[in-house]
Amino acid sequence: MNIQTITKILTEAGIEEQEANREVELLLEKVCNISPKDKILGKEPDKEQLRILEEKARLRADTRLPVQYIIGEAYFMGEFFKVTPDVLIPRDETEILVGKAIEIIKTNGLQKVLDIGTGSGCIACTIANRTSATVLGIDISSDALRVALDNVTKLGINNRAVFRKSDLFEKIRKDEKFDMIISNPPYIPIGTKLEPEVLHEPQIALFAEENGLSVYKRIINQAPNYLSKGGWLIFELGMDESKLVKTLMEEYYTEINIIKDLSGIDRVISGRLE
Repeated sequence: MNIQTITKILTEAGIEEQEANREVELLLEKVCNISPKDKILGKEPDKEQLRILEEKARLRADTRLPVQYIIGEAYFMGEFFKVTPDVLIPRDETEILVGKAIEIIKTNGLQKVLDIGTGSGCIACTIANRTSATVLGIDISSDALRVALDNVTKLGINNRAVFRKSDLFEKIRKDEKFDMIISNPPYIPIGTKLEPEVLHEPQIALFAEENGLSVYKRIINQAPNYLSKGGWLIFELGMDESKLVKTLMEEYYTEINIIKDLSGIDRVISGRLE
């Protein structure tokens, strides 16, 4: 048994070779404490470490459980965040959302942010860690909030990012006002066929009714009650949803801006409350 054999376990299960190599590298770092730099310097896993790697690789191949759930962590904007099957795995697309939010916060001196559907807390924690704003993260899932609390404690920013159980604005007081509301909401239309890995993620955080638009509509219509004058609303977008979400936002918001991801897909939309 060697690294090449372990990689082959993944590729034979249908995982693309480049992705398999990346996942084995991640397993080496997190399971065997062998970083990419260590590997270049010639450090190799011992027999027991190879046995554990094989075990993890076969679990990944047999169940298609995402490697992030296997190691219990996912990399997002320079930090490893705790993840479990109770939360979505942070993705590169969401880094575009958070990057734009941070830009708006710093440019406009925003101080209070609401993160709707916080999940692992990666959005709330990153904004709190990189700006002067304080963030309230809300989620309907108690299990997700426990993961978010672990992440905020790990980063040592408990007083900057706090969490509350709420179904959208249900537990937000009418007198609570925010300078920004940010969300990566469930936006996949119900019935969409997905990769087997994605099926391990919480369905409530993935799928939405009305062709993926139902949660956007609820947030867009209710957000004016909780935004400060001139406050910002910013979303991650699903495939082919930008025009529809933009139309919904135009009733209340100005300065609407859409950002594409590296594949040229409309991925983030922001607007300012009139």
